[in-house]
Amino acid sequence: MFLSHLLGASVLLALAAPAADAAPDVTTPLPGTQAGTADGTQPAAQPGAGPDAGTASVADTRADPPSRSGAGPVPDPDGSPTGSPAGTGEPQPGTADTGPSEQPAGTAAGGTAAGGTDGGGADAAGMGAAGMGAGETGAGAAEAAGTRVDETGAGDMGAHATGAAGAVTPASAAAAGTDRFDGWGFDTCVTPSLATMRAWNSSKYRSIGVYYGGRGRGCPNQPELTKSWVSSVYGMGWKVLPVFVGSQSPCVSADSKRKVTIGSDPGGEGTDEARDAVERAKALGMVAGSPLYLDMEAYAQDDRDCAATTLSFIRSWDREVERLGYVSGFYSSADSGVEQIGAERRAGTSDLPSVMWFARWNDKPSVTGEPSLRSQDWSPHLRIHQYAGDVKEEHGGEQLSIDRNRVDAPVARIAD
Repeated sequence: MFLSHLLGASVLLALAAPAADAAPDVTTPLPGTQAGTADGTQPAAQPGAGPDAGTASVADTRADPPSRSGAGPVPDPDGSPTGSPAGTGEPQPGTADTGPSEQPAGTAAGGTAAGGTDGGGADAAGMGAAGMGAGETGAGAAEAAGTRVDETGAGDMGAHATGAAGAVTPASAAAAGTDRFDGWGFDTCVTPSLATMRAWNSSKYRSIGVYYGGRGRGCPNQPELTKSWVSSVYGMGWKVLPVFVGSQSPCVSADSKRKVTIGSDPGGEGTDEARDAVERAKALGMVAGSPLYLDMEAYAQDDRDCAATTLSFIRSWDREVERLGYVSGFYSSADSGVEQIGAERRAGTSDLPSVMWFARWNDKPSVTGEPSLRSQDWSPHLRIHQYAGDVKEEHGGEQLSIDRNRVDAPVARIAD
């Protein structure tokens, strides 16, 4: 996901992992599911850098911004006690757009991104190490529910295959019908052409994040992103990660996102935008059971009032997405939104995302070991780690500026 640059429709395409993360490129049917087959981004991960990324060079490694200490429990605007700390946020002084990438430019390796894949993260320049990660949820929750697993890169996933004792499974009835992909993925701000996707079949990637909707997208113009495109890339063996870049936190770090912040009715706005997210997904042929990833670029989560407003929006969005039969996913910086949501989960807050996509640009692709998340949370098979951003890669003669992701999470289910 490109953090703070462009929030174009983003579908994350994950590729089978080679070498250390190598695994058979097949879809493993889980109990009660149907078997399928799968065809054959970036320097230090940074939180807040979502799938709405732009082009970047392979050698261009960036780090995540340092986090700020939290300021005690965040009051729950919906009335339910949370008792969770506000968490730490990343300072974003002197942020600057870095092109289509959503991650902050010039951040130090291993740091978290302030923006998201949709272009928000790239606005934060010179941020410290601390990327955002995709958490792990309750042991065997997804598979026990009958998900289909696309095993294209087991790698580090085995570490949490069974989960921790007493692990909490996602409070998502919809998650029971998801298809999971395990492998490599990338996101880019503007959806690539079918010709480029064919050329990239020569790469290790097999999933793609697309910025398919939301008022906060850095790349709202997506001429290639149609229902036919989704169906075609799915037929090539690509898995899609739908990213929705809606209203942003009132204390968002990226200057480019401050014109699309949450208003005076965060609960109502969250619900309305969730409905829009579902309708847009349906229009692209993504059916119920598909995950929809809400991209919330890095924000000052140590600002308690702002954090409470942001949480109200996120919870309302999650509730409505799940009510409509889809799976609520969340993308943000590891030291910002991910840390806050992780703290709320530890406090027992309801209506939180079912899948976690964290940005920490540490160039260490792994869905485990993220310091802002407990190992048993969003585990197994419910995490994505954006480990590098704003890098350029060329495959089959076609060059793209991308964010790199390690995926072990639900992907879109495409209508026949």
